[in-house]
Amino acid sequence: MQATADTRSAAEADVAALVERARRAQRIVDGYDQDRVDELVTAAGWAIVEPTRNRRLAERAVADTGLGNVDDKIAKNRRKTLGLLRDLRGVRSVGVIAEDAQKGLIEIARPVGVVAAITPSTNPGATPANNIINALKGRNAIVLAPSPKGASTLALLLEFVHEELERIGAPVDLVLSLPAPVTREHTHALMRQADWIVATGSRNNVRAAYESGTPALGVGVGNVAVIVDETADVADAARKIAQSKTFDNATSCSSENSVIAVASIAQPLLDALAREGGIHLSARDKAALAAAMFTGGRLRSEVVAQPAVAIARHAGVDVPASTRFLIVEEDGVGNGHPFSGEKLSPVLAFYRAADFDAAADRAEALLRYEGAGHSVGLHSSDATRARRLGLTLPVSRVIVNQAHCFATGGSFDNALPFSLSMGCGSWGGNGFSDNLNWRHFVNVTRVVHPLAPHLVRETTEQELFGDYRRRHGV
Repeated sequence: MQATADTRSAAEADVAALVERARRAQRIVDGYDQDRVDELVTAAGWAIVEPTRNRRLAERAVADTGLGNVDDKIAKNRRKTLGLLRDLRGVRSVGVIAEDAQKGLIEIARPVGVVAAITPSTNPGATPANNIINALKGRNAIVLAPSPKGASTLALLLEFVHEELERIGAPVDLVLSLPAPVTREHTHALMRQADWIVATGSRNNVRAAYESGTPALGVGVGNVAVIVDETADVADAARKIAQSKTFDNATSCSSENSVIAVASIAQPLLDALAREGGIHLSARDKAALAAAMFTGGRLRSEVVAQPAVAIARHAGVDVPASTRFLIVEEDGVGNGHPFSGEKLSPVLAFYRAADFDAAADRAEALLRYEGAGHSVGLHSSDATRARRLGLTLPVSRVIVNQAHCFATGGSFDNALPFSLSMGCGSWGGNGFSDNLNWRHFVNVTRVVHPLAPHLVRETTEQELFGDYRRRHGV
């Protein structure tokens, strides 16, 4: 007991010193104007986008975590950062950010202070970079807590960020990280001492963030289902599903985990997925794969974000060397059907549904089992069906006719903000339901003046209750 108390006390002291450094740096940038802040943002973006650095970060991430592949991580680092910088360009985040003269209302952006960012091993470069840029846009300092596997990638990223901050004469302590080896005690101490928490990663980390006593934004679990209905362009749907499912070996929580095909196009869709490199496993091979991937229904870490051929080999399943992803047919949802949950690997569950209504019901069951609040995909030419899913399913996003993992976190061809952290609302136990963006890193002060006399109008009881009273005889 004493050793535990001593360990916690030492962690609190270590983190207190780190947070104080961040606070001193934050007080400096609190006085920056918009141009200076935007230079900070550009500097942090260049730290990861510069091609040589980007490749080094991607190679380090794959070497240390064993997850994903280098080329896709390079693409992810670049695309996500460029998209975020596009979103932030010209956006006011300093001083007055909105003013309505008629209403006498002024909105002023203010920093939240020192941000604690808990980041996952699946995206050890892109997610921290996204958090850093958003934090700096709000004139905050940020202290990152990486997963142990991602710590060396983050250390390299911070080396590059500090080089750029020094280049523009900004304090390097704006961006700090917990020292290696990263411990639970240090991470929890950071959560308690920071002013604001952004938690991406395991459920335990998100839960700890909410329980820390510090205001926190955590994200929920992904378990994306995508419906392909009888009106869809089947070949286009298969191409996009395959592209999304195989990107970075499915490290993204936004990769499709299940396809729900309306029965009339189920076989054509399977044929189209096969042309995209998907291998439809037999019942016997499915059983072997389940035994290799799950223990007591829980996903084994050794198969996470590995190539499809390697996973098949691990399971003793013979597949061609050209295999891009594995397809297993499913007919149930829940603990007795492990493929119905999030798999974080190029393994795709395939469901058949009698019609669109049955497909929507299956999608809801999958979401309520795991992934509530995150997102659902739809390939269809019937626009009314997407709106129906948005009105009825427990999701924050309905992604229509797009490769899901690219679209959910923002894309150059849709209107969602670029992000690597997707809020899942109350369905997923989160305090927000949009894509994490710069507005989550600022407080807003509102200055309120009296309305001009001609705009002041008090309502009457008759206006509010007249119709109600007449309707119900009150």
